[in-house]
Amino acid sequence: MRYNRIYLADIFDFLNSLDDSSADLVIADPPYNMAKADWDKYQSEKEYFNFMFQWIDALLPKCKTTASLYFFNNAYNSAILLYHLRQRELILRNWITWYKKDGFSSTRKRYVNTQETILFYTMSDKYTFNFDDVRIPYISTERMVHAAKKGLLKNGKRWFPNEKGKLCNDVWEIASQRHKVKVDGKVQKPPHPTIKPDEMIERMICASSNEGDLVLDLFSGSGTTSKIAKNTNRQFIGCEANEEYIRILTNNGLTYDKL
Repeated sequence: MRYNRIYLADIFDFLNSLDDSSADLVIADPPYNMAKADWDKYQSEKEYFNFMFQWIDALLPKCKTTASLYFFNNAYNSAILLYHLRQRELILRNWITWYKKDGFSSTRKRYVNTQETILFYTMSDKYTFNFDDVRIPYISTERMVHAAKKGLLKNGKRWFPNEKGKLCNDVWEIASQRHKVKVDGKVQKPPHPTIKPDEMIERMICASSNEGDLVLDLFSGSGTTSKIAKNTNRQFIGCEANEEYIRILTNNGLTYDKL
């Protein structure tokens, strides 16, 4: 299989064709079983989780021992996946909460859901994490201006803020993609129902890989992960089973092949 392209293929056929111990970083945005589209519908919860467990088990031999993995899903599904991944002896680094800032909801019988989950795992204790490359702005900007001049006294020592910002935490406040792309202030129907924001994918890639590494883009959809990998000088290889999304991939400047 050739790198730097998306393969139009079933997930299992794709993984079976991929070289073992090849991926440095995996970003997987699978179906959530929430009926967002036909590809997101399953006959039962059991069928859904059988599918999830099977492709995860097929994926793991394709990862280097130094690889990192990010799994998107909702909180309920993630809690169930957590146990399966523990049985496979992966190491959980973070349960990341993505606060989507996603507008209004009409729910009146529970708290409004404005978040999704990202499970960050590694295959071992030896892995890439470029913490300095994914710092985020300090909240109290005025206080930081003062601290940059004279420092803040902490435990008897003078602390000065990092010019790149503070260390990234595990709650990511990033607006959903549909709220980033508006026409005359109005939200538009996206070409893919679950597009992830560029800046979020870039954070994962910059933190958990280096230039020249291979990023595995599973359930590619609109190709955001592959696009960002390309733009940050990583190699990539992706898989998408729905031919209707190929136009979006090519519009993003990506090449595809049929397996």
